[in-house]
Amino acid sequence: MSTTIFFVRHAHSIYTPDELRRPLSNRGMEDTKRVTNRLKQEEIDCVISSPYKRAIQTVEGVAKQLNQKVIIEADLRERKLAGVSVDNFDYASEKVWSDYSFSWSGGESNVVAQQRGVKTMMWILQTYKGENIVIGTHGNIMVLIMNYFDEKYGYSFWKQLNMPDIYKLSFHDRSLKTVEHIPI
Repeated sequence: MSTTIFFVRHAHSIYTPDELRRPLSNRGMEDTKRVTNRLKQEEIDCVISSPYKRAIQTVEGVAKQLNQKVIIEADLRERKLAGVSVDNFDYASEKVWSDYSFSWSGGESNVVAQQRGVKTMMWILQTYKGENIVIGTHGNIMVLIMNYFDEKYGYSFWKQLNMPDIYKLSFHDRSLKTVEHIPI
């Protein structure tokens, strides 16, 4: 039985150190209309999201069109890079991608974040088997989940993502069959 996941990387947000409540920017809010209009063309059954405000805001228009609420899954939250703000984000990100077991103080390694994300993905694939699911998420955790199924999705892929971005993943049971970039 085929299950389709539409990973939606959140739109542009306003930077604040409060990861949970960081909102979308004005540009991000405009982009959510494009996401909603694009996904209107698909037969979506439900909408799931990270608990972070920017991810929820990016997909809540889709849920409203379905007359549903966004289902929150805590383990779809973004990977925590470090316990405090890092001086050089690019260097800190490249380091964790080059050594999957490395973590900055107070942060998650790729291994830990990937295990968390994949466990949730497996639960979603079982619970919503045969359905079309939109998942509001973040760049790192999305790519780490995709990487579990196909190692070609890694640091270089993550670096080229847009805000927002949509990837359609087709599964047969728990086996990834295809990945397609959906233009917005």
